[in-house]
Amino acid sequence: MELSLDRLTKHYKSKIAVDCISTTMVPGVYGLLGANGAGKTTLMRMICGILEPTSGDILYNGNSIFEMGSAYRNLLGYLPQEFGYYPNYTAQEFLLYIAALKGIPRRIAVKRSRSLLETVSLINMANKKIKTFSGGMKQRLGIAQALLNNPKILVLDEPTAGLDPKERVRLRNILSDLANDKIVLLSTHIVSDIEAIADKVFLMKKGTFILQGSINELIAYAQGKVWEFTIQEQDLKKWELNYTVANLHHSDKGYVTLRVVSDKCPSLEATPCEATLEDLYLLYFPTEDGGRV
Repeated sequence: MELSLDRLTKHYKSKIAVDCISTTMVPGVYGLLGANGAGKTTLMRMICGILEPTSGDILYNGNSIFEMGSAYRNLLGYLPQEFGYYPNYTAQEFLLYIAALKGIPRRIAVKRSRSLLETVSLINMANKKIKTFSGGMKQRLGIAQALLNNPKILVLDEPTAGLDPKERVRLRNILSDLANDKIVLLSTHIVSDIEAIADKVFLMKKGTFILQGSINELIAYAQGKVWEFTIQEQDLKKWELNYTVANLHHSDKGYVTLRVVSDKCPSLEATPCEATLEDLYLLYFPTEDGGRV
């Protein structure tokens, strides 16, 4: 099984949202990292067939998904950043409703929905109304609805946003198990989620992949650019204005230990540190808008 993006491009009038992206995915977990406005959601909506590209193509086993039509949609599971649900439906009722929309026979849908509620640890909430669910429970229900048709391709837009650490770990474990025979594409701002489960990472900026590879391959780009040193607390603002500070620790003696991401050694006292995926992210996206300073 193979999903290929072939020079995929999307324009909105004068704005280029996705700019000539090419890559190939096979079963596994793929992490999509980038600042707001990088084009991640536009890319995922094209992969789901919701948007048509301005140019380029998406191929599933060599066939254009836009020519495959419903045959491709039957292979797809999608969890948007905010998925719609009916608050007065129970979890079981909601899954049966979505299954009906997907054309799944009721006998199969009943069995499948119960199995998926078990998978996402919601079986005890099957007959509870969704409006009583926590954010994490709703996200797990969203995963379940995306899996109803046993998709070969699972696309998830910010599935762990707003979840507490325990819920995030639970979701990560579910996705990791699913990736044995599925292509799972996960978009998130939470770097640790990508670092925990992704087989390959796409670093997206201004509509294109500026880097792609395994976590270790990407981290290598930040090696030699992460530093640690101690300054006086009174000088902290100056350092924060001039450098990307990844972490800081105040002592009780008026000193602050900084972890700084910088192409050049920031201080004679600085010592190099082992880089992480978060350091790489800060190297390429040191400001909120994703600009490189």
